[in-house]
Amino acid sequence: MKDSNHPFFRPLWRRVAVVAFCVAWAIFEFATGTPFWGVLALGFAGYGVWQFFIIFDASEPAAGTEDKKEE
Repeated sequence: MKDSNHPFFRPLWRRVAVVAFCVAWAIFEFATGTPFWGVLALGFAGYGVWQFFIIFDASEPAAGTEDKKEE
């Protein structure tokens, strides 16, 4: 998740899905009795919320950063 402004993460549903997966993973880990991995997954979810919803730049990427389609 180093490049959170990658075009792959532009659609909102993908960002929500990544964070929801991490939260679901944390719930699973807590339910199975492994709190270390649950805390780690919650950390990933928190980092995802920070990157994808708080500081995410929803504007269009700069002209030179996208892959150009060949005609």
